[in-house]
Amino acid sequence: MTKAHIDIHVQDETAPLEAVILGTARDLGTPFMKYVHPDTWASETAPDDDLITDPKSRNHIIAGTYPLESDLKVENNHFIRVLNKYNVKVYQPETLANTNQIYTRDIGFVIDDVFIKSNMGTIERQAEFFAIRNIVAQIGQEVWFPPQSVRVEGGDVIISGDKIFVGQAAKGCENMRCNRTNPAAIDYLAQKFPEKEVIPIYLLKSDKYPDRNCLHLDCAFQPIGKNDHCIIFHEGFEDPDQAQMLMELFGGAANAIKINSEQMYNMNSNVFSISPEVVVSGADESEFGQLNKQLRAKGFTVEEIPYSETSKMEGLLRCSTLPLKRTYA
Repeated sequence: MTKAHIDIHVQDETAPLEAVILGTARDLGTPFMKYVHPDTWASETAPDDDLITDPKSRNHIIAGTYPLESDLKVENNHFIRVLNKYNVKVYQPETLANTNQIYTRDIGFVIDDVFIKSNMGTIERQAEFFAIRNIVAQIGQEVWFPPQSVRVEGGDVIISGDKIFVGQAAKGCENMRCNRTNPAAIDYLAQKFPEKEVIPIYLLKSDKYPDRNCLHLDCAFQPIGKNDHCIIFHEGFEDPDQAQMLMELFGGAANAIKINSEQMYNMNSNVFSISPEVVVSGADESEFGQLNKQLRAKGFTVEEIPYSETSKMEGLLRCSTLPLKRTYA
């Protein structure tokens, strides 16, 4: 039996990071290549005989620009070096043959002292949990396995003290393939954390157009700093009042970095906080230059790493991390 020695604790998205599971780019295999060209679709919902799980990946498959494993490994190693620079304990999944294991945020998440296994919306990805089960087996606190009726992915879950924000599909988007977290997740988390307020956040989605698709909540919103700043894509919310509410909760308009649809497409809200002062962002000037300039103007230290190839699969830095422990005074 493996001796438990991993201590977990996460109360928010920005406190100093002690330990994280970072995805791996080893042995990615080949993505599902069977697609129906979106120009032929009758709506923005993917037809059944199209097998691609997100619109950005589909566009790169069609264009012949889908990322190479060798390039993704380079980007993954850059991320490891930055985490090591700040003395973060980095765990990585065991390698599963022919499996994309970069986006560990989807596999599970920690709320307070509890690890919760995700039930991912894409059934093909369920096996990814087995690559981190030896890590999870070492956790000394509780590990929860939601029933299969609860579909939830970590990218849709953003925590801040006594509040849990959970991404949901906007009206009319419920049957889209890019709908990853269902209403049963709201009920489950509210039952399991009765002392917290669980708030559904309704997002606009598209299986067809990546610049309209908020795949997860962290594609449209993320707190930064001491939970007194945020990055937000207003047009990604079904209800503008919800976007306004989030912005006001996290520092107000003066402390908000508002991004447009092109920046959302480039995953500008999917940066990653190592601490309230340090944010890891992309290095490509055309994709992240404006964001990085705004972050620095607000006093943040920005650690830039190349991550544009990883971004082609509709995920970025937050998607690649599963924080296990952050430090609180």
